Amino acid sequence: MTSAHEENGLDQLPASLRTVAEHGLERRYRKGTILIEEGEAGGTLYFIVRGRLRAYSARADGQEFTFGFYGPGEYMGEMSLDGGPRSASVIVEEAATCRIVTRQTLEACIVRDPAITFELMAKVIRLARSLSTRARDLALNDAYGRLAQLLRSGADPQPDGSAWMRSALTQEQLAQQVGCSRTMITRLLGDLVKGGYLRQDERRWRILRPLPPKW
Repeated sequence: MTSAHEENGLDQLPASLRTVAEHGLERRYRKGTILIEEGEAGGTLYFIVRGRLRAYSARADGQEFTFGFYGPGEYMGEMSLDGGPRSASVIVEEAATCRIVTRQTLEACIVRDPAITFELMAKVIRLARSLSTRARDLALNDAYGRLAQLLRSGADPQPDGSAWMRSALTQEQLAQQVGCSRTMITRLLGDLVKGGYLRQDERRWRILRPLPPKW
């Protein structure tokens, strides 16, 4: 039996995908659990009921690049439904509850409701666009430009004219998404704080005034 908080995660899904998730096996995972390893065989979807997951890729020397964070109402694993290997690893950042749906279960649901196919296609297209944007930013922007873009895109405007980041991200997590060292992120954040552009409130960054185009 799930709590009301857990049920809200599934409630955020489109009706067709919510039906798919309800056919899945529910599992709970501790923080630090690796759900998916890059390169392994795919074929299952993970619907997030609660908690937070992180998709990333790691080099042999341990350097990581984070593709994104995912929370309640989102799902992961659709990129390997063609039978190919997993394109990224996924780790539990905050204790999570997921519904696991096998390819066989998904195919049975699609037979009953073909509209599910269009929902999955739309998700893949959005992901491809997002990755294209990330690739462009890595190629054309320096570390500050990528950090500024990440902060702007992840912040919600406030009545006082500031903008508050939706998630509490550590300097290490910011570095993983920007694609640079933690030392560089620490220096850039420190400079922005000294310049009166940023402030950290309740572990989340608040943009106090528009970030400069260059630094």
